[in-house]
Amino acid sequence: MHVLITGAAGMIGRKLTERLVVDRALNGQPIEKLTLIDIVAPVRLASFSDHVKTRAADLNEPGVAAKAVSERPDVIFHLAGVVSGEAELNLEKGYRVNLDGSRALLEAIRLTGDGYKPRVVFTSSMAVFGAPFPAAIDDDFHLTPLTSYGTQKAMVELMLADYTRRGLLEGVGIRLPSIVVRPGKPNKAASGFFSGIIREPLAGLEAVLPVKESVVHTHASPRSAVGFLIHAAGLPRDKLGPRINLNMPGVCCTVAEQIAALRRIAGDKVAARIKREPDELIIRIVDGWPQRFDPQRSTELGFRAESTFDEIIRVHIEEDLGGKIAA
Repeated sequence: MHVLITGAAGMIGRKLTERLVVDRALNGQPIEKLTLIDIVAPVRLASFSDHVKTRAADLNEPGVAAKAVSERPDVIFHLAGVVSGEAELNLEKGYRVNLDGSRALLEAIRLTGDGYKPRVVFTSSMAVFGAPFPAAIDDDFHLTPLTSYGTQKAMVELMLADYTRRGLLEGVGIRLPSIVVRPGKPNKAASGFFSGIIREPLAGLEAVLPVKESVVHTHASPRSAVGFLIHAAGLPRDKLGPRINLNMPGVCCTVAEQIAALRRIAGDKVAARIKREPDELIIRIVDGWPQRFDPQRSTELGFRAESTFDEIIRVHIEEDLGGKIAA
């Protein structure tokens, strides 16, 4: 099997790559080749280096998408994109990367022809939904995004569904909740503080909380995000039906409950490293996001996430901190 990952240098892309290299298989078939693409060259893992091809490339550039699919990868994980805050601040860049790059990839698949029909797993977002919200968003709630990022993701969802309907590919869109705790340095995602208020204090650093503690959101760990992707790659087409874009499960809680979980696991001293500094842009963006979900379809299809925020923190400590917390 040949697997292609776009956006492979990003956090989820790196963790997905690591998981695939450990498993050496996908959907019960051995992985014979792994192609990794991003705007910067993804890291080549030494333990699987003979089977990995990495490229620094922009899907919007002429010929890049066509070359990416020219070797007919069986499964494509399309993770490439700019994050929510950046897409809101830079309209042109958001549409060029999140929409135009995705369209270039889907068109390259279509134009390959000769019966080529890969499974394409696309990372969408809960930002495709917009207020006013019901108490919990179910699988029938309509798409009314209130940010450019959410709009771009919704557009790609519709394209993915249309290309699937036409028999050009087998698409699955997974609407990710906020993925925490993200390791490494902060990025420009408006949701970045959800990770920051856990990651930085655990590392002995101060963190900034730009919203009220009453803010409610749904979260899943990077481990769960990778699990979502792998599970989506193996879903039988007949079980999906025509509605191929799915809300993923997660842990719904307030920021105050996040902080309480941090305090339970790491103590008062660590939790005290969080500083409250309101940010009007972040507040406006987050206010337009959904909060609670009833992801019945994805749960019935076998997608799984953590059941408590304590579990999410422990995943971060185990996988990214080597089991250690800064005093």
